[in-house]
Amino acid sequence: MTQIDLIRNGIIDRLLAISDKDYLLELLHLLDSNTSQNQKIELTEEQKLMLKMSEDDIQNGRLISQIDLDKSDLEWLKGK
Repeated sequence: MTQIDLIRNGIIDRLLAISDKDYLLELLHLLDSNTSQNQKIELTEEQKLMLKMSEDDIQNGRLISQIDLDKSDLEWLKGK
């Protein structure tokens, strides 16, 4: 795990322990104010590959509607 992942996970762990609504709202405000609309997001090679695979699926008609997916999920859950 990279140093960034360790830091991120530590922050998440600490956030999960906070129960003060006002404190969490202020943290959310702080995060929102530091997020730029024009911020460039760098994708990993794996993310780029997944997007290319998705585009290929779309171009070749390998799609399923949300309704059909939901039906399939319900059938699978009933079988469990």
